[in-house]
Amino acid sequence: MRNQLIQYLNENILPIYQAFDPAHRIDHVEKVIQQSLDIASSYDVNLDMVYTIACFHDIGMQFGREDHHLTGGLFLYQQEKLKEFFTEDERIIMKEAVEDHRASNKQEPRTLYGKIIAEADRDISLEIVLRRTVQFGLKHYPHITKEEHVQRAYQHILEKYGPEGYLKLWLETKKNKEGLKEIHDLLKQKEVMQMKIETLYENEKNHQSDDSFEE
Repeated sequence: MRNQLIQYLNENILPIYQAFDPAHRIDHVEKVIQQSLDIASSYDVNLDMVYTIACFHDIGMQFGREDHHLTGGLFLYQQEKLKEFFTEDERIIMKEAVEDHRASNKQEPRTLYGKIIAEADRDISLEIVLRRTVQFGLKHYPHITKEEHVQRAYQHILEKYGPEGYLKLWLETKKNKEGLKEIHDLLKQKEVMQMKIETLYENEKNHQSDDSFEE
């Protein structure tokens, strides 16, 4: 991997994430980068492209969540600096990978690069899924009650990660398959899961109070 490219991305792209909600800040992107590289090690792919896609995968959040996969892909493609490192065809592939990474996307990603970032972005571990769901609810629905937060979180996880959920796994990654099974098992114990969500809610509320200056 080219050091100049990594330096450019780390100094100019990753800092943008600091303005995002807690579930989409630099720690999340760094984890997705590492997971992308781990998955990519099993395939014959360009690691510079894998790294770059991971850096840009959620960058569209700066323009709004709803279309962040589309605006993020365009933002990547329009970066003049990337022309120094990649061909036109490679930049198009990376743009499409960002566009295709979203979990709610029902269509199979167009390339292997899209499948890699889609899988890497799926933090399918029980703890992470619960925490990010609660954090998102607090950020975007600040005025609903605790009970409504708990119900919203449970319903979202059921609809996304449940046995009939819309999330699809495009590559056979052991971590994600095991994480999905763990979530399925807990969804069968609704009261236990709701108690876990409520505990996380209280912890996140207390953390917000301590760090209220960040809002």
